[in-house]
Amino acid sequence: MAKNVYSVRQVNAYIKNMFVQDFMLNRIYVKGEISNCRYHTAGHIYFSLKDESGAIRCVMFAGDRRGLTFRLQEGQKVIVLGSVSVYERDGTYQLYAKEIILDGEGDLYRQYMKLKQELEEMGMFAPGYKQPIPVYSRTVGIVTAPTGAAIRDIMNVAGRRNPCVQLILYPTLVQGEQAAPGIVKGIRTLDAFGVDVMIVGRGGGSIEDLWAFNEESVARAIFECRTPVISAVGHETDTTIADFVADLRAPTPSAAAELAVADLRQLLGGVELFKNQLTDRLEQKIVLYRQRLEQRRLLLQKASPEHRLNEKKQYAADLTERLRQQMLWKLTDRKHRIQLYAGKMEGCSPLKKLQQGYSYTELSDGKALRSIRQVRPGDMVAIHVTDGRVLAQAVKTEPMERNGQS
Repeated sequence: MAKNVYSVRQVNAYIKNMFVQDFMLNRIYVKGEISNCRYHTAGHIYFSLKDESGAIRCVMFAGDRRGLTFRLQEGQKVIVLGSVSVYERDGTYQLYAKEIILDGEGDLYRQYMKLKQELEEMGMFAPGYKQPIPVYSRTVGIVTAPTGAAIRDIMNVAGRRNPCVQLILYPTLVQGEQAAPGIVKGIRTLDAFGVDVMIVGRGGGSIEDLWAFNEESVARAIFECRTPVISAVGHETDTTIADFVADLRAPTPSAAAELAVADLRQLLGGVELFKNQLTDRLEQKIVLYRQRLEQRRLLLQKASPEHRLNEKKQYAADLTERLRQQMLWKLTDRKHRIQLYAGKMEGCSPLKKLQQGYSYTELSDGKALRSIRQVRPGDMVAIHVTDGRVLAQAVKTEPMERNGQS
């Protein structure tokens, strides 16, 4: 029995590692004919490349389909850029596609990638050079063909969003050998004219149709333009050098018009919203200042001489009323006391005593007779009763007996 025995997984992993370490297999262009093409529901594309001598299995994952500008079909001649590796589960190798171009476009694609790399290394794609697109543009310059679908789409969208915006078209060829010089001249002319923003673009097409927007002269004209430039070349899947240099890329000409022209309805709606907010805040301010004014008025009124005089008058009136009440209370109290004293005095009144049968006796000199020692037999006295007095002469005095004693 052999000393070294390996599992299937180990062998497949070893072979895969050999593929990974091979630099050529990590980035390789493979040309062939599409066969057994199948689009998976997850977005992946499974197919094979074949020629007269053989075939190789291929897969393009959903994340790499962004740059694919056409739908794969049976029999298409294509060039696939990708890496070759081993699928360990099945022990088979396959090509993992990153980019796919139609055969015949290979030379142009390589020129495109070379120029893109050169301009990127020069910093022409750097975000620091991008100019902001004006929010409210009054004049929009357009560099495109005068009869293409692009200008019609831009005019329709701009007219719907804001018919007050002025569109200035520089008509030029956008396809063919004379297209690039015309586009460059249009960019420079509109830049000198002084538009607020510029749209440079055309409708979609093949890489040959769009090649004018991959020319270095067009890229430099956009980069040197002082006016903000929106590139609008092709459909959403089409990407050109002009898109990377421009200040903003729009996926379609219609989208470029939406980015360049503010929607008047939204603007008016925003103005109406701000108007309502301003009215509400103004009303709130008015209410607030009215309250403050009323507070100041009350404070001023309270501090005014007239108010203070009225307060003093009211205070004096209150004191007068309190004094009147106190006097009434005092008078009532005194009247009550007088009535009590009158009752008491009435009980002590000599007249009252006389009316009860008592009498009052006084001597001839007018002094009251209080004791038998004040009178002697033969002295004249006056006895007062209720209806008059009686004159009498003392005959005899007799002391009063107390406790059996005389």
